[in-house]
Amino acid sequence: MATKIKAGIIGGAGYTGGELIRLLVNHPLVEIAFINSKSNAGNPVHKVHADLLGETDLVFNDDLTALKDGSVDVIFLCLGHGDARKFLDANPVHEKIKIIDLSNDFRLKEKSTHSGRQFVYGLPELNRDVIKAAQNIANPGCFATAIQLGLLPLAQAGLLNDIYTTGITGSTGAGQGLSETSHFSWRVNNIQAYKTLTHQHLGEIGQSLLQLQAAGNIDLNFVPWRGDFSRGIFISSQLNSELDAAELEALYSSFYADAPFTTVTSSPVFLKQVVNTNKCIIQLEKVGSKLVVHSVIDNLLKGASGQAVQNMNLLFGLDETAGLRLKANYF
Repeated sequence: MATKIKAGIIGGAGYTGGELIRLLVNHPLVEIAFINSKSNAGNPVHKVHADLLGETDLVFNDDLTALKDGSVDVIFLCLGHGDARKFLDANPVHEKIKIIDLSNDFRLKEKSTHSGRQFVYGLPELNRDVIKAAQNIANPGCFATAIQLGLLPLAQAGLLNDIYTTGITGSTGAGQGLSETSHFSWRVNNIQAYKTLTHQHLGEIGQSLLQLQAAGNIDLNFVPWRGDFSRGIFISSQLNSELDAAELEALYSSFYADAPFTTVTSSPVFLKQVVNTNKCIIQLEKVGSKLVVHSVIDNLLKGASGQAVQNMNLLFGLDETAGLRLKANYF
């Protein structure tokens, strides 16, 4: 591509907005045209994201002219759940501009249209070819990404049944706004189950699994946990399986053969392998008739902003990994 993609960010002051800025300022084929934030308009980006001092001289603004005149190629909506739809209601976007939404507003099929725009569910390992031809992307949720990547090969083979899943997430999964359970004094040396069997990501997970295992008969029981760490998600899904370990490894390796960020292993996995990367690592454990699938991701990257950039790369015909070859924080 001769000219760089011009990108705008709506809601650049939060965790996902900050991660997106960090990725795009170093993306070889992207120019950040503007970063919108009403509460920080006029402030240098590094005043909010202090680690970007010396990396960029960009300033937050409250000018949305580019949305009307089509002077950018893509916008990322890094807004709270429910706020992306409200933003688009109030701010019509030129038809030539592609939209990547990081909220849950357009993930479910029955909610995937807005003012004539159709949003495609942006899980590349499931919908890569559809994403390439799309105009608008609904970026998947963090828990949803980790759980789905652990189960998709079984769904394609029609082997899902009763699934019992637990998952623990870091404090950044709660967003930057403070709440009782996101204060350091509450979070440190503490864990808690929450939204037991009712988590908001269950809808999009079920939708994707049924896309591959249309016969249904899938019962997913999910208990999420708040963890005593800042970044990452660790998922463990247990179900019955008649396949032996070698058959399962072959099934998963085949499914993810062309997935540059998803790796399958029989070795124990842990969060430090994926934190600060766009990777998902999946571990398979077979004990008797039981299969346990562990999957680990960084909730802010493969679970949010990294996957958004991966989707952008696909939308514009770039190498899927462009700007996303990141080093894990191993130590």
